[in-house]
Amino acid sequence: MRFDTSQSMRLGQQMKLAPRMIQSMEILQLSAQALEERIEQELENNATLELAGPESEEHAERERSGDDNGTLIQERELDLDNETGADDFERLREMESSYSEAFDNEYSAARATSDDGESRFRERIHQDGERDAKMDAMANTASRTESLGEQLLRQWGLASVDDRTRALGELVIGFIDDDGLVHAGPGEIAAKAPPGEPAPTAEEIEDAILALQRTLEPTGIAARDVRECILLQLDALERDEGESYDTERELIQNHYDDLLRNRLPRIAERSGLAIEQITRAIERMHRLDFAPGRRLAAGELSAVTPDVIVVYDEESDRYIPALNDRMTRSLRINEDYLKMARDKSVEKQTRDFIKTNLRNAQWLLDAVSQRAHTLLRVVNVVCSAQRDFFDEGPEALRPLPMTQVADQLGIHVATVSRAVSGKYIDTPRGVFPLRQFFSGGTQTDSGEEVSWDAVRAKLKELVDNEDKGNPLSDDALAEALKETGVEIARRTVAKYRGQLSIPSARLRRRFGTE
Repeated sequence: MRFDTSQSMRLGQQMKLAPRMIQSMEILQLSAQALEERIEQELENNATLELAGPESEEHAERERSGDDNGTLIQERELDLDNETGADDFERLREMESSYSEAFDNEYSAARATSDDGESRFRERIHQDGERDAKMDAMANTASRTESLGEQLLRQWGLASVDDRTRALGELVIGFIDDDGLVHAGPGEIAAKAPPGEPAPTAEEIEDAILALQRTLEPTGIAARDVRECILLQLDALERDEGESYDTERELIQNHYDDLLRNRLPRIAERSGLAIEQITRAIERMHRLDFAPGRRLAAGELSAVTPDVIVVYDEESDRYIPALNDRMTRSLRINEDYLKMARDKSVEKQTRDFIKTNLRNAQWLLDAVSQRAHTLLRVVNVVCSAQRDFFDEGPEALRPLPMTQVADQLGIHVATVSRAVSGKYIDTPRGVFPLRQFFSGGTQTDSGEEVSWDAVRAKLKELVDNEDKGNPLSDDALAEALKETGVEIARRTVAKYRGQLSIPSARLRRRFGTE
């Protein structure tokens, strides 16, 4: 075997993303809530960044300016490595001003020196009577809510039961699901009993479950299935109201499966009850809860913070978007560190560290500025293309491919996708995901383009207005849509009906309304 060495030249092209570009794309993709969290992290990690005080915000509001596309800031480059510093720091001051922030005397600084004599960053001291924006944000953060299990354990701790029943009840609570039901059997529950104690019997587990059912609120918690959950609630209603619920109990105990399938004539034939009695009993059971646990722990609800607010301007007869940028508008670079970065009396190592943080701060501000610029440009196109939606509602939503918006703005389609990802828009008709305005669609018989969301809205309107005694089948819904100019297949109707959580015609039928 022979080994040789040689040299060769190769011509090629390669694209690499600079860290600054990567950060800009990441910031663009963040929602308003996620962006505020990112800014909070940067404020903690980079002392050269700060939030302006109320007076500075008012001054900034007066100085803010932008073009029709929402251009707020022009990006500027800094050469902080230039030792002379004069011109560069003037540009940095201009950049600071372009972010619409005015320097004020909100903070005073004191030089702190470490044990080894190295100069450190000056700490910002808050003036008396002024509010700290970061402290306000922390104070306004919602506290963690109790889980369903924690709430049930707290209730169970107040029950008047013996120690054995109390311990077994705590064991059973660990098997209660989010609906508030216990689907595990006594054997499975007993197998999880703590070691070192006598193994609980099936009878003891059953007694503990019954004690939980009598104790825990809302009524129905710790039921073994939905049927038992409803029966427990009927028992409670009879005790509280003194009324009889015999018909409802008859339906649940003996005709539960037929009731779920809306087979009311069969129930009437087998039970001897009139359709009117059955219908009235069903209406009375609407007040019952099939998942009582959801009332205590409805799951984690994520708060929606609109990224853009659209308002109607009567004078120009236009829908005008504005960014919901309360925090980003008050973000700025601290003036004290600008002075330290060019102060030759400060040790070079410290100045280099400050310059690095200043560059990172500038990159963040530039990325936030570019996000605002791109997002407003995209939303301006949406307001123009979807004018009918804002005027008439969801049924007037038109197809708007992202490629069309990208071509119109002269940007890549991936940029449009990042700009709308996870964003919400507050309109006069409510808050909607921004991505909802970008969808495909079809053409009506008249040649008018209509989006698939508009088709779903028409489908829902047809179901809402149908004869409940003789609801429309999927074939009939397809024909009704065809009469409005929208022609889609029956299977497409079934798919959209499922997406809208609309049951089939048989389950939608209401007896006694013919």
